[in-house]
Amino acid sequence: MLCLDHLTIIAPSLAEGVDHVRACLDLDIPYGGTHPEMGTHNHVLRLGEGAYLEVIAVDPSAPAPSGPRWFGLGNPEAVRSDWANGRRLRGWVARTDDIDTILIAHGNLLGSAIRVSRGGKHSRFSLPADGSLPLGGALPSVIDRSGRSPPPTRMQDLGAHLREFVLEHPDPDLVTALYNDIGIENSPLVQQGARVRYSATVDTLSGVKTLY
Repeated sequence: MLCLDHLTIIAPSLAEGVDHVRACLDLDIPYGGTHPEMGTHNHVLRLGEGAYLEVIAVDPSAPAPSGPRWFGLGNPEAVRSDWANGRRLRGWVARTDDIDTILIAHGNLLGSAIRVSRGGKHSRFSLPADGSLPLGGALPSVIDRSGRSPPPTRMQDLGAHLREFVLEHPDPDLVTALYNDIGIENSPLVQQGARVRYSATVDTLSGVKTLY
């Protein structure tokens, strides 16, 4: 079984991602760390007991990875195009304690397991061979932290809480069926839309905000 772990803003630069979160939520999202295997870095924000928000971008000071970067970040032109078109909340990650079983059944959609780290803590993460987002971003990436508790339990609470997470998709019935087949708890609410687009409603200390 999988469950929602975190929402991901895929940014052309970390500064642009942080500015976007500030504009949407009126919050400064704290720095997270670096991912040496992927050449990326992030900021993270607790969104309640079990979920958080991540802003991720290529780290220009880090060596490029030997293979594909995750979250489609190996294609900077596509990242910039999505950003310019208002598709900034572009993906999400689901967690499991048994990534091997998940990928044996659904690796054709989700990819293969790679080893990644942040702050010296290692996890296994699903990645399609070309580094793209699964099903154009409609399906989650999968993370297995080998029994460690979810990161929100160790994050400062800045008063942000996820109220609703919505995916617009041209074929919502297909995506909903895939979520059910894979076995995902707390998946996004899937609605009809012209293309893959996410939004999140977040309760904050300054009111209800929308992140996109």
